[in-house]
Amino acid sequence: MVRLAPCGYFAQTTGASRLASAARTETAGRPGRYTLFEFEVHSTDGRARAGTFHLPHGSLETPVFMPVGTQAVVKTLTPGEVEALGAQIILANTYHLYLRPGHEVVREMGGVHRFQGWDRPILTDSGGFQVFSLSGISTIAEEGVTFRSHIDGSRHLFTPERVIEIERALGADVIMAFDQCPPGQASPALATEAYERTLRWLERCRAHFQELQEEDPDGPRQTLFPIVQGGVHPELRIASARATLSMGHWNGVAIGGLSVGEPKPVMYEMLDVLGPELPSGMPRYLMGVGYPEDVVEGIARGVDMFDCVAPTRNGRNGAAWIMGEGQVNIKGTRFRTDPGPLDPACDCYTCRTFTRAYLRHLWVAGEPLAQRLISIHNLRFLTALAEGARTAIREARFESWRREWHTGFKVNRAGTTSG
Repeated sequence: MVRLAPCGYFAQTTGASRLASAARTETAGRPGRYTLFEFEVHSTDGRARAGTFHLPHGSLETPVFMPVGTQAVVKTLTPGEVEALGAQIILANTYHLYLRPGHEVVREMGGVHRFQGWDRPILTDSGGFQVFSLSGISTIAEEGVTFRSHIDGSRHLFTPERVIEIERALGADVIMAFDQCPPGQASPALATEAYERTLRWLERCRAHFQELQEEDPDGPRQTLFPIVQGGVHPELRIASARATLSMGHWNGVAIGGLSVGEPKPVMYEMLDVLGPELPSGMPRYLMGVGYPEDVVEGIARGVDMFDCVAPTRNGRNGAAWIMGEGQVNIKGTRFRTDPGPLDPACDCYTCRTFTRAYLRHLWVAGEPLAQRLISIHNLRFLTALAEGARTAIREARFESWRREWHTGFKVNRAGTTSG
């Protein structure tokens, strides 16, 4: 096992070692001791890694898929159901929780963990993607982004400092810096503008996060991840990564601005470009990526953490991932009298309990249970995929597992990314 030294966020800050979130030694009901926010790589196979990331609300075994609970809920599912599917960490969104119910409400309710009844790790996205994609009209300036709520049209301003204040109030284990996410096919000029502004905003996020922790050392124990941008341009990705990593001692790094419409081979190329630039001593988080084939290819390129709304979004639209068939829609007439499980290779509640014929009946009848049951399956499909990858890496057979997985899945989706 390669044991990697922790990247204490304030390791070079005078007096900061007294901050609880920087270097607190914990026990987690397991042998040995670890340092909070430490990342341990236990096994490697090619560029794929299997490791453990230690967070305040528990330790993650990586590679890991993170179900998205945008509004403090993984749609249609209870926290207990999500945990039973093998989820170790979930994602919530700063933009959505700021607008409704409001971050101060969440703070008053004891933070986002207590608010939603989930006592395992949580990561909050900064809302940078949402202010551009959901608000309809947004204005970008050096100060921040002015946008209109998608709920009632009210006007709001997100600055790096404001976003950090909101994420501090929510209290997730991992919080993301505020970034500018350009479109998937952004020109070099636009991609350069976005990554350079993201760097300037990162410094403001870093400084304000430090200030808030020093003001309230007994507050939530959190770590801040920076986000690498650069569009689909290799030289900009490299420049963004190098500049980002030079700005602090980070406990992890995120890769943003992918899976936003660019061709899949281009996304994989950007991961290939970034691989040598990212330190092995920190987890790598590929934002918004969660289609099964993309998770497999991300793991092959050294990515440790993934999130995506696709499992539940597809579930709400009747689409399921099935080994041997790829992505299928339960509405198909071929399922009308099919007595088999949705996916014979899956161990989830849906596949253990119901037939394809019954699931199609629920869907055609407009029963909400159909959406829940397919969402359950899709989430388990991804958590099981991550489990399989971890085992293969530890047993030094990842490449053969990867080939067999692709052959067995039978990918039948179009070759562009859309998170």
